[in-house]
Amino acid sequence: MSANKLPKKDPYAALRFREFSLFLVMRFAMVFAWSMQFIVIEWQVYSITKDPLSLGIIGLMEVIPAVSMALFAGHIVDQKEKKGLLVKCILAFSIISFGLFLLTWPEIVSGLDTQTILYAIYFMVFLGGLVRAFLGPTIFSFLALLIPKKAYPNAATWSSSIWQAATVLGPAVAGFFITWIGVHWSLCSVFACSVVALIALSQIDPKPILNPKIGEPVMQSLTEGIRFVFNNKTILGAITLDMVAVLFGGAVALLPIFAQDILKVGPEGFGFLRAAPAIGALITMLITAYVPLSKNAGMKLLVAIFAFGVSIIVFGLSTIFWVSLLALFFSGVFDGISMVIRQTILQLKTPDSMRGRVASVNSMFVGSSNELGAFESGLTAKLMGTVTAVVFGGTMTLFVVLTTGIISPTFRKLDLTKDIEEHEKED
Repeated sequence: MSANKLPKKDPYAALRFREFSLFLVMRFAMVFAWSMQFIVIEWQVYSITKDPLSLGIIGLMEVIPAVSMALFAGHIVDQKEKKGLLVKCILAFSIISFGLFLLTWPEIVSGLDTQTILYAIYFMVFLGGLVRAFLGPTIFSFLALLIPKKAYPNAATWSSSIWQAATVLGPAVAGFFITWIGVHWSLCSVFACSVVALIALSQIDPKPILNPKIGEPVMQSLTEGIRFVFNNKTILGAITLDMVAVLFGGAVALLPIFAQDILKVGPEGFGFLRAAPAIGALITMLITAYVPLSKNAGMKLLVAIFAFGVSIIVFGLSTIFWVSLLALFFSGVFDGISMVIRQTILQLKTPDSMRGRVASVNSMFVGSSNELGAFESGLTAKLMGTVTAVVFGGTMTLFVVLTTGIISPTFRKLDLTKDIEEHEKED
C-alpha cells in the first residue's frame, strides 16, 4: 500500500501494510513462546529442587547476560541488516528451546544426575539471556522499516497490544499444557512457536541498513548511543518514568502473599489478581488504536503514571477482594496508556541509524527493572511489611512523577502532533 494513500486517523492504518501484519504474527509467536517457556522451566526447576531460591536463579541467569550485553548488542543491530539478524536470533532461540525439550525427555536424561540436568537448564536459560539482548533492539529497529513514519503511533499501539496479549496468554497456556501434556511436550510446543515466527519472518523482504557509519569503532558507537539518550530529554524522561513505574510499582511480585494471607482468596483468586493488570493494559491498548494519544503526550504520560501509582497504593491498602481486583485492573489500564505513549516517543524521536543502541539502553534500564522491581518489593516487604512495601512503592512513583513534571516543563508540554505531521511530509 502506498504511503500517500494512508487514511488519516485510521485505527487499522499500520495493519494495512502486509509486512507489518506479518511482523505482528512473528512478534506474537516469539513473545508467546518466551513467556510460555519461562513458566514451564520455572515449574520444572522447582519440581526438581523444591527450593524457592532456584526460581530466583532462573531470573538471574537470564537478566545478567541480557543487561551486560545490551549496549554491545545495540551497536551490532545498528551495523547489520535487521531481517538477517532477526532470523539468527529466532534460530538461536529455537536451538535453546529444542535443547530444553531434550533436557526434559526422560529417555534422554535418564543417565544424568539431577544436578547435571539442573545446571544444563540454567546454562540454556543463560544463553537465552544472550539472545534476548539482541532480540529486543532488533525487533524495535525492524518495526520502523516496515511502515511509513506517519503510521508509527498506530504501529506502536498494535505492537504493544500484541506483546501484552502474548504475555497474558503465554503463562496461561503454559499452566494448562503442563497439566494436559506435561513439561516435555509443552516445550515442544514452544519450539513449534519459534518455527511459526520464522515462517512469518521469511515472508518479509530484507531492508536497507540506514546507518551512515558502518564500520564505526565499537566504543565510539556505544558512547554516541549513550550520549544521545542522555542528551535527549524527551527519550530520557520516557525511559526514566518507565523504569520508576516498574521498579517501585512491582506489587505483582507480592501477589501470592496478598492472595493467601491478606485477602485470603486462595489460588483461584490469585489467578484473577494476576490477570487483572494485563487485561486492563490490553483493553486500553486496543482502545488507543481508535483514540490517538499524540496530542499533549507529555502531560498524558505523567497523568497516566501518576494514576498508576495511586492504583498501586489503593491495592496495597485494600482488604476487600473486589477493590483490590479493580485497583490492579486500573493499574493495567494506566500502564497501557503510558506504554503506548512511551513506545511512540521512542519511535518518533530516535533516528533510524541509532535505533538499536537506543533500544539497548532502554532494555538496560527497563528490562532489568522488572527483576529489580521484584527484588525491591521482596526486600521492602521483609523490612517494612507487605502492605507498607506496596504503599511505599506507589508513593515513590507519585513522587518521581511530580518531580519530573515540576523540573521538566519541556517534557510536561510535549506534544507529538507536530512530529507526526513532519513525518507525514517526509513520507
